[in-house]
Amino acid sequence: MEGLVSAIGRHGYILVFFVVLAEALGMPVPAALALVAGGAAAAAGVLHLSTLILLAVAAMLIGDSFLFVLGRYMGWALLGFLCKLSVNPETCILRSAESFYKRGKATLLFAKFIPGINTMAPPLAGSMKMRPDIFLRLDVVGASLYAIVYIAVGYLFRDVLASLAHGFQTAGRAVESVTVIALIGYAGYRVWLYRKHVIYRVVPRVQVEELARRLASEDKDKILLMDVRSHGYYDAGAARIKGSIRLEPNNIAEEVKILPKDKDIYVYCT
Repeated sequence: MEGLVSAIGRHGYILVFFVVLAEALGMPVPAALALVAGGAAAAAGVLHLSTLILLAVAAMLIGDSFLFVLGRYMGWALLGFLCKLSVNPETCILRSAESFYKRGKATLLFAKFIPGINTMAPPLAGSMKMRPDIFLRLDVVGASLYAIVYIAVGYLFRDVLASLAHGFQTAGRAVESVTVIALIGYAGYRVWLYRKHVIYRVVPRVQVEELARRLASEDKDKILLMDVRSHGYYDAGAARIKGSIRLEPNNIAEEVKILPKDKDIYVYCT
């Protein structure tokens, strides 16, 4: 923390701005830590509090607006790209979509505080064709809340944070050993998760022509066709393939219980 505060003291608002912008664009950098350090620097008189908050909010709005526009035109392709580092990209996307399904546009108000959803919310809102003015209003509030909370923590608890940083420096080798062990444990956990979910990385697919032939054949009664378009891509008036039924993917745990066991099930989405 002392090192980060010192760096912010030397490089001023530029460091905070670019760290916050990088996280808003999906890069794995600690924007919250930078904001806390910025708040501590403001408490020390190195930075002006109001300017720090405005720059942090501006950085988030620039990054979020960029992803919103990309999401509007690239849709799931962008969402899948942003989830590449996830063990299971489909779960990463559906977790964010589920938040929109349950809470709607209000997701943007608290998305910054939730790892994973913080990067996914803007492009997901864009892919769902949310009106730009509504997105900007909600994003301004959410970004402001995020910046104010973490900057306030650094500003109000500067002495406590300094004591903690000094304690870590005093611990020296013990802290380094614990950090290394934690990193090894985390790496092992990620490998375990990868092996556990690797079966889901290969999704069986069928060509449209093949399915059409089956639907036209005598065993069409043994087929169940389901529309699983995500919330935001589907509404009650949306056109569906003839004979298909609707299954809400964000409620799949409940809906799968009532599916027949004696039929071949085909699903399609956007």
